[in-house]
Amino acid sequence: MASVREILSRKDSAVVTIAPSRSVTEAARLMNEHGIGGLVVREGDTVVGMFTERDILRRVVAAELDPAQVDVGTVMTTPVMSVRPDARLEECAALVTEKRIRHIPVMDGASLVGIVTSGDILAFQVQEQRDTIKYLNSYVYDVR
Repeated sequence: MASVREILSRKDSAVVTIAPSRSVTEAARLMNEHGIGGLVVREGDTVVGMFTERDILRRVVAAELDPAQVDVGTVMTTPVMSVRPDARLEECAALVTEKRIRHIPVMDGASLVGIVTSGDILAFQVQEQRDTIKYLNSYVYDVR
């Protein structure tokens, strides 16, 4: 099966990050601006957490905190689950299911090189299945 590197090669490799000192309001605006559901939280070049829509709901809204007054570092998810670029897709799918997460940073050593989402994994699997069906149909119906 495919590796994370193959998924990253098919998508925009830019990862939107935020500092832990920024407010939840700023983080929400950044996610809206980019049309994404999560941000990698970095302190300098070090990945220190993930901040997602789920964090806003559970740790800010449900706790009745003021998003303009709460910093991302206070409500982010830690520790960060990450994978290497050579990780197999099955490994990512298992991580998404087992840990109930939707965003997985891709780390090459200490360097952040991309992010894979549950949607990326599903879309890749669907495309692989379509390609297989197309190949099998051409094999079955083009044989004379």
